[in-house]
Amino acid sequence: MSQYPNIIYAKSSHLPLINRNIYTGVLLATLAGLIWSGNFIIARGVYKQIGPASLAFYRWILATVIILPFAIKPFSREWNSVRRSWHYLFWVSLAGISLFNTFVYIAGHYTTAINLALIGTTSSPIMSIIMARIFLKERIGWMKLSGMFICIAGILFLLSKGNFKNLLTLKFSSGDVWMLMAAFCFAVYNILVRKKPASISPVNFLFVIFFVGSVLLLPFFMWEHDHAPVVSLNSRLIGSILYLGIGASVICFFIWNISISILGAGRTALFGNLIPIFSSLEAVIILNEEFSWIHIVSMITVFAGLLLANLRSIKFREQLKPVT
Repeated sequence: MSQYPNIIYAKSSHLPLINRNIYTGVLLATLAGLIWSGNFIIARGVYKQIGPASLAFYRWILATVIILPFAIKPFSREWNSVRRSWHYLFWVSLAGISLFNTFVYIAGHYTTAINLALIGTTSSPIMSIIMARIFLKERIGWMKLSGMFICIAGILFLLSKGNFKNLLTLKFSSGDVWMLMAAFCFAVYNILVRKKPASISPVNFLFVIFFVGSVLLLPFFMWEHDHAPVVSLNSRLIGSILYLGIGASVICFFIWNISISILGAGRTALFGNLIPIFSSLEAVIILNEEFSWIHIVSMITVFAGLLLANLRSIKFREQLKPVT
């Protein structure tokens, strides 16, 4: 019996269904990138109002509470599977929940929002594809590889402000280093998600890692609460936490995991390159920053790379992914 109960088999009559699943994966990954892009704006925008551990803890405890009503029955039904997989769930929670976003919020204290998005989305896809090849034996076809490099070229064009010579004098701050660490954690999460036990449903999976991630953050939240200035909750900060807890957590992680199950870890990670494009547009709207031809060229290049990486020449058997 297949590991995936709802897997689609290679029959000609199922071709339209497979294509629809691919399009769904692309759409969901793009939507997740759009919502996640706001995470970097918030990381930089509220860093003076709240500490990184507190922001991360409030985000994930809120997400846990929101998803709890939907996860009670699956959690009870799948408790034995959760218990057997606790080592795996611990590492997924640590990498994708506790460390990734906390490192992003720490980085937000030392570098700009655009650097947060650029560095994270440039390095994380490369790390994900390499680890997917090493640990998951995912094949890196020439079109996927070419698409990846085109995406990176678009991001570097934006980072260099339209002149690649500027990359030679680019300096990394401590915030940039923290962001590189965050990118590595998210790459690890991308790979681990592909190993999710089939006996654990998506909603239960998210509930468990949200809860475990919150518990792992609790000691750091308590330390920050005792040593950092008192957090003054206002409408802006509350709205930011709600955005992170509902949109960037519950909604994004759910649709991102579905996209991974359809497209694979390596190809889904490529859609992270859309985040700095969306972040730039949001910076124009929210922060009144200038939108130039550099942003347009970078956006077109990134979209071209994503398109190339997902064309039909990808092996047919690689498209046969479980429907969740």
